[in-house]
Amino acid sequence: MVLNRPFSRSCIKIAVRLLLGRSRAHVQDWFPGLKLELATADRDGTIQYRGELVGRLTSPLRALEEKPGNVLIVGSGPSVARCDLTRADGSSCLLLNGALHLFPSVIAKPLAIAIEDERFVWRHFDLVKRIPAGCVCLLSVSVIRAICELDRTWLRDRPIVLIDNVRKPYGVARRDTAELRKLAYVRLSEDGDVGFSEDPFAGIFQAGSVAVSAAQFAVAWRPRSIGFVGIDLSNADEPRYYETTDKAYSGIVAAQKRIVDHLVMTRSIAAESGIEVVNHSPISALVGMGFGYDATFAKAE
Repeated sequence: MVLNRPFSRSCIKIAVRLLLGRSRAHVQDWFPGLKLELATADRDGTIQYRGELVGRLTSPLRALEEKPGNVLIVGSGPSVARCDLTRADGSSCLLLNGALHLFPSVIAKPLAIAIEDERFVWRHFDLVKRIPAGCVCLLSVSVIRAICELDRTWLRDRPIVLIDNVRKPYGVARRDTAELRKLAYVRLSEDGDVGFSEDPFAGIFQAGSVAVSAAQFAVAWRPRSIGFVGIDLSNADEPRYYETTDKAYSGIVAAQKRIVDHLVMTRSIAAESGIEVVNHSPISALVGMGFGYDATFAKAE
C-alpha cells in the first residue's frame, strides 16, 4: 500500500499543525509558495507560485461553454468495468481522479475533470498531464500546489476552477458550525455534520470523496439529470478498475457513511430544482439509500 505523499509534505503538514493549531492547519495546503487571487463572477483570478504567474482561476459557471443538459459523474470504482460508457455523451462526463484512464479512448471530450486529493497527483502525474489544453479542471488548493511543485507550466493552458473547502477555506481560519450557519448559500444538517453548498463558487463541502464536491458543482449547473458511474463506496478497499496489485491508499472506507450522507442530502436538494439524480453502479452503497440502480450503461452479458 503506497501513501504517495512525499516525506517533505508530511513533515510540513505536521509542522504547520503544531505551529498554527487546528484552526489554521489547512495552511499546509498552499504552503510554501502558492498564492491565489480568487476569481469573481465576472473576472478571472490568478495562480502564483513562488512569485510567478502560472495560471488563472475562473468561475464554475463561466468555465463551461454551455450549460450541460445532463451530467455524468464518473469515478473509478471497480463497477466501471461493468459499464459501457461508449453509450454516454462524452461531453456530459465529469471525470474524477482515475477515471482519466477513460480519456481519450472511451470519452474523447469530457465536460470537466475533478481532482481533490493531492496524493493522486503525486502518484499519477503522468496521467494528469494527459488532460488536454482547454479542458475545464476542478482542482483543490492542495492539488494546485502539488501540480506547481511538479510542473508549474501545466496550469497555463487550462481553465482552473477552485474546489475551496467551505469549512477550511483558502486564506481563512477554519469555520465552526455557527459560522457556517450564517452563510446564505450553506445548507446544513441539524447536527452540522452534513452540508451542501448552493454556491460552489464560494465554497464546497468536502466529505472524503471528490464525488461529493463534483455533485455540488453539478447541481449548480442545473442539468436535467445527474448520474453516478463508478461511485461504489461499498468496495473501496478493492483495487480501482484500472489498478492491479499496486493499490493506492483510499480513505473512502472509513468515510463511507459521511460520503453517503452528503450525497443523500445532495439528491434531496437537487430534487427541489427538478434535477433527477440516478446511480449507475449495481454494487454502490447508494443502492440501499434510495438511489436505486439504473442499468442504462450496463454492459451486455
